Amino acid sequence: MTNRKFMVLMRSQSSPTAGSGGARPSPEQMQQMFAAYKAWMDKFKDEILDVGDKLKPGGKLVSSTGVADGPSPEAKELIGGYMIIAAPSLERAVEVVQACPASQMPGGVMEVRELSGAKM
Repeated sequence: MTNRKFMVLMRSQSSPTAGSGGARPSPEQMQQMFAAYKAWMDKFKDEILDVGDKLKPGGKLVSSTGVADGPSPEAKELIGGYMIIAAPSLERAVEVVQACPASQMPGGVMEVRELSGAKM
C-alpha cells in the first residue's frame, strides 16, 4: 500500500497564566520526557518523515487587507509546532500521533491532516 503524507499541528490552549505560574519539570522529569520521545521516534522511525520543530512566538499574519503582527497571545488556541508523518491511512497516522508523548500533555491537542496530492 502506498504511504500518504500527513501534517501534524501541535496546538495548545492559551491562558493568561501560561508560562508564568506553571511548575517547570525537574531535570529528572526532563530526562524521562526526552527518553520517552527517543523511544517513540525509534519505534516509528519509518513513519516520521520530519519530526518538525517548535515554532517561535510572534510572526506575521498575511491577508488580502495587509500584514499584521501575530499570532496574538490572546488567541484561544496557538500552534506551537509541527511534524510530517507517512502512513497508509489517516487511522495509522493517528495511531502514530497518539503514541507521541506530546499527545499526553495537559491542554495539548495534535491535529492530523493529510497533505493534498502528496502521495509517496
